[in-house]
Amino acid sequence: MFDFAVFGATGMQGRIVSRDLLENGYSVLLCGRDKKRVEKILKKYKNSDFEYLEMSNVPRAVKILKKYRINVVVNCIEADWNLQATDACLRAKAHYIDLGSEIWMTEKQLAMNGDFKKAGLTSITGCGSVPGVGNIMLNYAAKKLDKLDSVDVGFAWNSNIKKFVVPFSIQSIIEEFTDPAPVIENGKIIDKTPMATVIDTRHNKIGDQKEFFVRHPETSTFNYYFKSKGLKNIHFYAGFPPHSFSAIKTLIDLGLGRKDYIEYKKKKIKPVEFLTEVLKDLNFPAGYMEKENLWIKLSGWKGGKKKTILMECIVPTLEGWEDAGCNIDTGMPASIMAQMVKTGVIQERGSFAPEKIVPPEEFFKELKKRKMAVFENGRRINF
Repeated sequence: MFDFAVFGATGMQGRIVSRDLLENGYSVLLCGRDKKRVEKILKKYKNSDFEYLEMSNVPRAVKILKKYRINVVVNCIEADWNLQATDACLRAKAHYIDLGSEIWMTEKQLAMNGDFKKAGLTSITGCGSVPGVGNIMLNYAAKKLDKLDSVDVGFAWNSNIKKFVVPFSIQSIIEEFTDPAPVIENGKIIDKTPMATVIDTRHNKIGDQKEFFVRHPETSTFNYYFKSKGLKNIHFYAGFPPHSFSAIKTLIDLGLGRKDYIEYKKKKIKPVEFLTEVLKDLNFPAGYMEKENLWIKLSGWKGGKKKTILMECIVPTLEGWEDAGCNIDTGMPASIMAQMVKTGVIQERGSFAPEKIVPPEEFFKELKKRKMAVFENGRRINF
């Protein structure tokens, strides 16, 4: 029996989640396809083990969860497989946490609220940085306003060495650069072309950025939970430092982000999948450090007066976690929320996004333990 199972444990986020859970004293079953990528974790932590898992094989996932009597699952597999992972957990009667889904998939997951509630289970989708930390900051700040009008949300990051490293899933990044980005303006959903919205901007603790609209599930979940409070404008921004923006744009322009099959030596491959495999072995340069700003800006009214609230979470590179960079702000929040379900801090049953169910103050305290500082209009609130 294990306290948690981590799906996709051999990827970067899966390793972060697994290690954070283990360092908090829990037992963890690491599930994935590439055992050699987690051998250091398995050797260091005796309360861990490994099971091979392809998420296309839902019955095997269910069998594993039942065999080890898993109560809580954190899913870190590419989001394309989130519905299968959700289904496996529902069948195995395990609580479910993931890092976020496409908008249409998020809406399907939220529509499973009745199924999870009936089973006495909790499912939370979008439990990383953004979505994740940003959603919870929205919940915290929205309580201070009588009425909401607009919410802008996004991420911005930079590094001390201006050399390209993979910020997070390269497939997700390429989709953010290329796929239409739905925003909500005056209550209507409008698709924007990401590269047609690029602006130069600056963010606290980060510096110069190339920033643009991207497709993100917050557009849907913010509207779902806060439309009744008057919210009618929602934009999500992705921020990249110039050196990273340029490298990613070049990869896309060269065709390495293509999802269609090409033939090479009588074998069919997708360029984006080839690129993903190549970049798995791209290590951070010696002395490389990152910093990230997860931010959300709310505009609305309080006592009849217009009011704006800027929430920011500043994330450093942690000592001992250098090989993860700022990716800790995705894996660690998912670990925190999973622990909240496990320990009963979160007791409500059903299917949710974080802004509906995660208690902000308790969550911010956990971020503090991991050196992530939360600010409200420039004043730190999680000392």
